[in-house]
Amino acid sequence: MMQEKTMVSDTLAGINGELVRFGEMIPQTENKELKSALKQMRAACEQSQEQLYQIARDKSYYVPAQKASQEEIDHVKGLFTSGTL
Repeated sequence: MMQEKTMVSDTLAGINGELVRFGEMIPQTENKELKSALKQMRAACEQSQEQLYQIARDKSYYVPAQKASQEEIDHVKGLFTSGTL
């Protein structure tokens, strides 16, 4: 029998994969109606992901990484503005 934590984790992984696929498909289509439909589907998928993420956080199934320090943020910003990346 699957535990709830495993089901939530597996579902989040699946949703995250779908979001990646939407991100790949949307810019590749020239059909405006299809592009609009894909964007709506992506928005619904993002909403589901956020709801499941909140459940996982509330139940301590997921603990986010420590927030980056201002020094780390500045370093990454510097990489982008200097053209290093």
